[in-house]
This record gives sequence, C-alpha cells and structure tokens, in this order.
Amino acid sequence: MHFASDNSGPVHPQILQALTEANSGYAMGYGDDAQMGTLRQTLRELFEAPDAVIYLVATGTAANSLALATLSQPYQTVFCSSVAHIHEDECNAPEFFSGGAKLTLVPGGDKMTPRALRNSIEGEETRGVHGPQRGPVAISQVTERGSVYSLDELQALCAVAAEFDLPVHLDGARFANAMVSLGCTPAEMSWKAGVDAVSFGGTKNGCMGVEAVIFFDPKHAWEFELRRKRGAHLFSKNRYLAAQMLGYLKDDLWLDNARNANANCDYLAEGLRKAGAEFLHSPDANMIFASLPRATHQKAFAAGASYHLWDGSLEGPEDALVGARFVCDWSIGHDQIDQLLALL
Repeated sequence: MHFASDNSGPVHPQILQALTEANSGYAMGYGDDAQMGTLRQTLRELFEAPDAVIYLVATGTAANSLALATLSQPYQTVFCSSVAHIHEDECNAPEFFSGGAKLTLVPGGDKMTPRALRNSIEGEETRGVHGPQRGPVAISQVTERGSVYSLDELQALCAVAAEFDLPVHLDGARFANAMVSLGCTPAEMSWKAGVDAVSFGGTKNGCMGVEAVIFFDPKHAWEFELRRKRGAHLFSKNRYLAAQMLGYLKDDLWLDNARNANANCDYLAEGLRKAGAEFLHSPDANMIFASLPRATHQKAFAAGASYHLWDGSLEGPEDALVGARFVCDWSIGHDQIDQLLALL
C-alpha cells in the first residue's frame, strides 16, 4: 500500500534492460555517445520539432533550475504559482543557478489564471533600475496539487507571456501523465501552445533517474551547455542517461506507464469517494488530495499504508478531517488499492 510518491516506485524492467544493453564496450563521453544521437532524433520527431536542442540531467531540480537560468538574467524575476515545485521543493536552486533571479508568486493556488499572471507581470518592472525586471513564466504540468491545465488554459497563459515578450518554461516532471490525461500530442502541450522550453520528466514514470531539457529555439544551446557544465550536471557517462530515456520511449512505454498510473488513480479516487473522502483538488492525473477522518488515517498507517498527511497529524480528535496526498506510480495495481480501501 505505497502511495507516498511516484519517486518511490521501482525502475521498469524495460529501462533496466536498456541500461544493460548500453553497458557493453566503450562509448564517447559527455553526450557524444551514439545513444544520445539516437535520442535527440527520437525526441525531435516525438515533439515535431526538428530544430529542438535536447540535453539530459539526472534530476528534476537540475532540469528546472538550469533551464530557467538559461531563460533569465540575474536581475529578473520568474513568475510561477505559489505552490510551484521551483518555489516549495527546490531549496532555492532556481535562484542559485540563475545567479540571483527571484521568484514572483502568482496568487490563486496551483493553477495560474491569465488575469492573475498579467497582474503579477504588470506589478513588476515598475521601479526602473531599483526593482526586478520581468523574466520567464514557469508553468507546472501536472501541477503540484494534481491538476492538469487544459490546452486552452496553457495557450492563454503563454499568450499573456507573449504580450510581454517573456519566455515560458514547462515543468513536465509528470509530462506523460498530463498528456495522457488530455489525450493530446507532446507538441500540442508544448511549443504549439507557446512553450519555449520543457523539462521532460522520466524519473517519476519508471526511469532510474533522467530528465530531458528541451529548447525549441536552438539559440539557447550553448548557454545551457555552459551552465550545465558549470553547475556540475554534465555526466561523463552520458550514455547511461540516454539509454534510460531511449528505453522509456521505446514501444511507447512512457505512455503505457502514465496510462496505468492515471487509471489506477481514477480507481483509487472512486474508492475514496465511496468512502466519503472530501477532495481538496481535482485529481486529473496520478495524484489525489483528499480529506478523511483522523481515525481512518490512524487505522491505515497502523496497517502499513504509506502516504503523506497534508494538513494535520495523527494526533488529535479522531473524527476531525485531515487532508492527505495519495500518489499512484506506474507499478501500482488494484490489489494495493483494494487493500487500502478495505481499511476505510
């Protein structure tokens, strides 16, 4: 009954097999390996972006921070949701890697609205040399509360950014889960909507540890390469990152994994509804935020369930509602879900 995080699940056997196959003989380092060349072409075709430049790092924090640093200047500010991963969960890495660019938090919860974004943008660059200058817009898809922006919502946010000539970065740690939820193509959820750069996640969806950074304008290539090297995220044995991503994309494994995670999340959500849970956010992909009585949480944890309480603790009145986060990864099955639901 492990619903704590999609970071906690196992590596898919197909990806382990890809690593094994890559672990033979010699290959040039630092991204000059044959696997990386194949991967670049594969991702360009997948995103319908023949001029895109593609790089690999091992963590989502590195992907987001280095991408935003490439799109911004130290005297600028990055516009993001108040609960964005780059704000809440990356220990100021975007500010560090950008050399000091701050974050401006757009009010309104996990999903930014065009009006709130425009108001936040217009509120900056108003004090001349004394204040922060306007910088990139950062969008999380899936959001940190499990919601998914529709294509129209993405396009509307990107349109606001374009009004101010600001680049847009998409944190796609759960890119596959969002895409499956929308039933769209990678291009439709990225550059066709107005996105300039994507952190294309693999780690949360069955990989061991790999994220692709994709810039649709190759003008960013050299600066990103320098920033990645200076930031100590250029892997000498890059082939093992590339092999993971190739294994992830082969035979649409990445989509199958996301479909499985999302479908099982739907199954869990239905069970929680029947148990009387109150949902805090729309469970659009593979994460659920729901409130249950404290006594229910106590019973579930005592039986070995693993998930995170979100707005309270196990101590207190047993009938009080306590929010929790449940995440389904690619390997979750109905057996684990049924075991949890039986406790509710």
